[in-house]
Amino acid sequence: MFSALRVLGSQGRQYIVDVRQAQLNGFRGRPVITQRPCAPDCNACVASCPTAAITQAPLALDLGRCVFCGECALACPEGKIGFTTDYRMASGRRDTLVVREAHAEPPAVDVSAALKKLFGRSLKMRSVSTGGCNACELELNALGNVNFDLGRYGIEFVASPRHADALVLSGPLTRNMGEALDLCYAGMPEPRFVISVGACAISGGLYDGSPALEREFLSRFTPSLYVPGCPPHPLTFVNGILDLLGIALPARG
Repeated sequence: MFSALRVLGSQGRQYIVDVRQAQLNGFRGRPVITQRPCAPDCNACVASCPTAAITQAPLALDLGRCVFCGECALACPEGKIGFTTDYRMASGRRDTLVVREAHAEPPAVDVSAALKKLFGRSLKMRSVSTGGCNACELELNALGNVNFDLGRYGIEFVASPRHADALVLSGPLTRNMGEALDLCYAGMPEPRFVISVGACAISGGLYDGSPALEREFLSRFTPSLYVPGCPPHPLTFVNGILDLLGIALPARG
């Protein structure tokens, strides 16, 4: 027993006490676009983007399409695009994922009074990967480890859609997964809602336009929360879902 206590003492506190204030080093997070003028006739950032996340006139970057490769920041001769370490990028609306010039604030997630009333104390989620590379799924799995410990807020993943309140959708939505996705959502009891995780789920990502995709599901069921990234950091998901459900963290003394 004393040996175990010595190990605990040497390791200290492993979990993130305050997920709202956690600091990340070396993390490529929310991009910003400065007000510096672009070089004449320059489209280097647009040409460098593999997912057409950047548009011009005016310059804007879609977090729902961005894979955070950083190529745009490297290609821009004026240093107009940069990346912060901010992981707060989730949004309750698709349109607010678009970053524009001098827009320094992260996307907003408005509290859903209806979802807070129903699931503010307990939320069960079913994860479905629709043809993804497994990166998003690995980060979702990390939500249950000792560092992020999503379960402390009454939020956890379940093995059956019959026990789930929310469908956590990852991957680009391939045709081969279409029937399985429909069956999963049909098996979830009402009320229920959808969370789109990662660039692939939000926009198709690198696979957008492929004939192997069938994304009609999202036209029938609009997500209540968008969690951008490739893959998203667990803290992006944690903060997004806490905001959506209006879960306030206890004050630290």
